[in-house]
Amino acid sequence: MTSLGVVIVSWNVRDLLARCLQSLFAELDTLDVESRVIVIDNASRDGSVEMMRARFKRADLIAREDNPGFARSNNIALRILGFDDPASSDDDFVLLLNPDTEIQPGAMCKLLDAMQQYRDAAVVTSRLWYANHSFQHSAFRFPGLAQLCIDLYPVPARLHETRLNGRYPRAWYEAGHVFAIDHPLGAVMLLRSKAIRQVGLFDEEFALYCEEIDWCARFVEQGWRNYCVSSAHVIHHAGQSTSQVKTESFIKLWTSRHRLHSKHPHFAPMSLAKLIVHAGMRRKMRGASMETKEACEKIIEIWK
Repeated sequence: MTSLGVVIVSWNVRDLLARCLQSLFAELDTLDVESRVIVIDNASRDGSVEMMRARFKRADLIAREDNPGFARSNNIALRILGFDDPASSDDDFVLLLNPDTEIQPGAMCKLLDAMQQYRDAAVVTSRLWYANHSFQHSAFRFPGLAQLCIDLYPVPARLHETRLNGRYPRAWYEAGHVFAIDHPLGAVMLLRSKAIRQVGLFDEEFALYCEEIDWCARFVEQGWRNYCVSSAHVIHHAGQSTSQVKTESFIKLWTSRHRLHSKHPHFAPMSLAKLIVHAGMRRKMRGASMETKEACEKIIEIWK
């Protein structure tokens, strides 16, 4: 029988976590799989742990007193599930799920079916919707120089939805088909155990952001492919955890981007990437608050 592990790393999103778990268990109850759900709570202060213990005893809760970050937290659960074990079955899968997601009926079955159909798939993801049911990109091309420019400089709005910014056409999602991607947004990722064993777990040097991009690049470099199953739908209440610490998240984002481009120089020439980031941060500092200026200075130092 197919074995499915589920990992959710959560921090201070109690009500969203409850909705996520409710939708998850409703889906698992429709599947003929052996499943185990692990929730790692990274020192939440909003009653998440108490809510879990009272309402979701089916899940294994790991209540930490610290916050080791997204990559390390996921790796802790992946090791518990045995996904670093060379003896694990090729038929084992693991779903990494953000706590601010709600799985829509039938989505899990479609993701698992895609894994069975596309034997070269390391990762499959779903189509995402915002809470108001508006469209959200769930898959992207690997980032290059153009995306750095779009993120840091004023450019025509029409470029934000193009290949230059790593986007796939909306028509591909609306067609309801499976299509190949470079990497998904990290909110929903179903992974194959065989691929994880081959390339290893998350790189824990990514404190926050870009972990999934690095992982997917490593999969592709080893001959695997990644896919979006656009007929599988998931609601994503985006950014609910990171919005609580905006300046810290901004610094971590650009720190992780530096590591990403350093590890995968084929994404963009680092010499040009550094020039773009340095100039972009100096531009951002003009007229900014002292907090923003200090954050930009830290990023410039990191990108030297």
